[in-house]
Amino acid sequence: MGRLSGQTVILYDKRQTGVDGFNRPVYEDVAITVDNVLIGEPTSEDVIDTLNLTGKHLAYTLAIPKGDTHTWTDRKVEFFGQMFHTIGEPTQGIDHLIPLDWNAKVKVERYG
Repeated sequence: MGRLSGQTVILYDKRQTGVDGFNRPVYEDVAITVDNVLIGEPTSEDVIDTLNLTGKHLAYTLAIPKGDTHTWTDRKVEFFGQMFHTIGEPTQGIDHLIPLDWNAKVKVERYG
């Protein structure tokens, strides 16, 4: 029996590149490869709840590996050759109480 492992996804972080004419920050997307991310299909109840609460169409739930320190709030994510956008804040469990390699999850909607 094989070990459970996730997929590689590309997370687009924001890096400030300067300021505009009104002295507001200007950002660019920087692609970061994140390995071992589980990509799960949401339940029908999750899809309906997310639509009712946020107006967004939940496509997948991503399980983020323990030790990951990237910002997943309001970020673009790419996998399966498609772009997605995170919905809301990631939820996180307590590392030592979770037996597998993932301790946080975030919802994503189809982007574009």
